[in-house]
Amino acid sequence: MKIGFIGLGIMGRPMALHLQKAGHELFVPERASLKDEIRQVATVLADPAAVAAAAETTILMVPDTPDVEAALFGPRGVAEGIGAGKLVIDMSSISPTATKTFAARIQEKGGDYLDAPVSGGEVGAQQATLTIMVGGSDAAFERAKPLFEAMGKNITLVGGTGAGQTCKVANQIIVALTIEAVGEAMVFASKAGADPAKVRQALMGGLATSRILELHGERMIKRTFNPGFRIALHQKDLNLALQSGKELGVALPNTASTQQLFSACVAAGAGQLDHSALVKALEIMSAHPVAEG
Repeated sequence: MKIGFIGLGIMGRPMALHLQKAGHELFVPERASLKDEIRQVATVLADPAAVAAAAETTILMVPDTPDVEAALFGPRGVAEGIGAGKLVIDMSSISPTATKTFAARIQEKGGDYLDAPVSGGEVGAQQATLTIMVGGSDAAFERAKPLFEAMGKNITLVGGTGAGQTCKVANQIIVALTIEAVGEAMVFASKAGADPAKVRQALMGGLATSRILELHGERMIKRTFNPGFRIALHQKDLNLALQSGKELGVALPNTASTQQLFSACVAAGAGQLDHSALVKALEIMSAHPVAEG
């Protein structure tokens, strides 16, 4: 298949390369930041409109709702290259409400639309093990399924347009609150005088075990906060959760408190660190680091 790919950052670049390795022809827009590994395997075109015109399916993987809107509907955006039979797949994590509007505008031009946000972070993108949560029609999903299978493992059509984004918001609530819980536990154990590494090891064998305790608990202890998924992006996702909760009349009290911790980290200049660095806000509040370093 001829695939356009827009958004070749930490997540998008390995995802696009997996598609190319699976035998698909890759088209990307010119950017000064475009890496040589992409230039060597893709056809580089002037802008997103040219990419969409050349491709059968155009995938977006950009940071936020305004970025998707700009890529789709800005000057020389994807929408200018969309016609009958073409498919747009937005794999960014954005507003479910805006997603429904974007899909309708693409469908008015004769194209089809899937929202397909992912979970699994940089490691999942590199290893092609992403969880992919999809919203849209059955027919569009079946058409895109081989592409998803080149990038991920757990692939689910959740429902109609916007359902993928709703599922991703729910995912981000669970992940954020679990990181916060692990952070509290590690700060508590360390300040009480216990070795946090051994506490984590013990907890890994009980009901409290989780991938977040395994991976992010280790990051908190080893102080390895280079980003897989940045605090600033998770802060954005919890904003989406709180905005959607307000629209739906749903109370999200712990999401709100965890969002404030992310905001404290961003205000302190830690927005580009991995989201496991949320523990830093808890450490400041307790005047105690989980570990030195």
